[in-house]
Amino acid sequence: MKHRGWILAGFALAAWGGVALAPYFGVVSLSDLRAIPVFWQIRVPRVLLAFLAGSGLAMAGMTFQALFRNPLATPFTLGVSSGAAFGATAAIRLGWTASLLGVSAVSLSAFAGALASLVLVYGVAMARSTFSTSALLLAGAAISFFFWSLILFIQYLSDFTSSFRILRWLMGGLETVGYGAVLDVLPFVISGSAVILCFTRELNLMAAGEDLAVSRGVQVGVVRAVLFSASTLMVGGVVALCGPIGFVGMMAPHICRLLIGTEHRHLAPATFLFGGLFLLACDAVARLLIAPAEIPVGVITALLGGPFFVWLLLRRPSAGDSPV
Repeated sequence: MKHRGWILAGFALAAWGGVALAPYFGVVSLSDLRAIPVFWQIRVPRVLLAFLAGSGLAMAGMTFQALFRNPLATPFTLGVSSGAAFGATAAIRLGWTASLLGVSAVSLSAFAGALASLVLVYGVAMARSTFSTSALLLAGAAISFFFWSLILFIQYLSDFTSSFRILRWLMGGLETVGYGAVLDVLPFVISGSAVILCFTRELNLMAAGEDLAVSRGVQVGVVRAVLFSASTLMVGGVVALCGPIGFVGMMAPHICRLLIGTEHRHLAPATFLFGGLFLLACDAVARLLIAPAEIPVGVITALLGGPFFVWLLLRRPSAGDSPV
C-alpha cells in the first residue's frame, strides 16, 4: 500500500491527541478542573491505563491471528482471558484481601490464572503425537470452556455480595485511583509489544504458512513459543488489572489491516496505536453515555464486537486477501 507512512503518522497524532484530550471529556467548564487532585489522580491515570490496555490486547490479538492463520483468534478463544478470570473469581469467592507490593490479591490471582492457562494449553497441545497450531488453537478453546464452567460453578456457590463482585469484575473496567495500576501494567505491555515488534518478519512468513516459514529459515517452534508466551503474559497483566475486556484484540487488528495492509512491519505499530485509541474512545463512551453513572467498558466493546464478529463471518474475501 502507498502512504503507509502517512497513515502511521496519522495514527500517532490521533493517539497523542486522544491521550491529551480524553481527561477533559465530560468536563462541563474549566472551573470543574478546580478539583485538581481528581483530575491528576483519577482522570489522567484512567486515560493512560485505557491506552495501555487497548494497545496490549490489540497487539496480542494481531499476534494470535498471524500465528494461527485464523482471523477469529483472540486472547478469549485461546483461554488466556478465561484463565485470568477464573483466578480473580476464586480470589473474590475466597475473600482474599491481602496485597503484594501494592497489587491486590485479585489481580495477582488473575495473573496466576493466565499463567496456568498458558501451561495447560501448551501441555495439552504437546501431549498429542504431532504438535501443530491447530492443536494449540483447539486446546485453547477447550481450556477456555473449562475455566468458564469453573467460574459459573463458583458464582453459583457464592453469596449475593460475592456474586455481584464477580459479575462486575467479569464486565471489565478501567477504574483506578493513582498511577499504581498504570505502572503495574506498563512493563507487560511495553516488553510484550517490543518482543512482537522484533518478530514482524517471522510473523509475515508464519501468516503465509509454516512450510514457507521453515523454508526461509524460521525456527517455527521457537518463534511460536516466544510469541505465544509474550502475548499471553501481556494479556495476563492487562486482564489482571482491568478484567476481561473482550473484542479489542479482534477488532483493532482487522481495522488496521483494512487501512494499512497485512505487512506486520507496518501493521504492528499501527495496531499498537489504534488499539489504545480504540479502547480510549470506548471508555469515553462508557463514562459519558449515561453520566453521571458509568457503563463498564467491557459492555461497550462487546456491543461493538458482536456486530463486527458477524460482519467478519459474512464478509466475502477477495482473491488477494490474506487469511488473516
